[in-house]
Amino acid sequence: MSAKKTNAARLLDKLNISYELISYPVDENDLSAIHVAQLTGLPVEQLFKTILLRGDKTGFLVCIVPGNKEVNLKQAATLSGNKKIEPVSVKELLPLTGYIRGGCSPIGMKKTFPTFLHDSALKFPFIYISAGERGLQLKLSPQDLQRVIPITINALT
Repeated sequence: MSAKKTNAARLLDKLNISYELISYPVDENDLSAIHVAQLTGLPVEQLFKTILLRGDKTGFLVCIVPGNKEVNLKQAATLSGNKKIEPVSVKELLPLTGYIRGGCSPIGMKKTFPTFLHDSALKFPFIYISAGERGLQLKLSPQDLQRVIPITINALT
């Protein structure tokens, strides 16, 4: 099945970065990374979810964590220079990033936010992230992801 190009894929093309698009059937009732891993047969620890957070001091930031983990908000706050942070509401996601829940890619957001990648990504030759729409994942190396967006590597879970 050939997938259409998303903004994230076009940005990777522009930078001559190698990637693969993987499509899967969307289940509107379960957009979780664990369910996406089940639908695609991909290892959930290699399938990373993108979470937009709001810090009380620095504003918005992005955390990219394995699909089987949750962001440690206290640790993310400390790493990002905030006293506390919270996830943004689903209704704020599209205006801030250009993406919807279940299809939020860290690549190609409307603005560049400070971005933190879970350090477990570095133990894999490639990881999977949202390609920018529901039903589509991008397979690329964590090093190539770092070439596209400025990333801080840390354990966020």
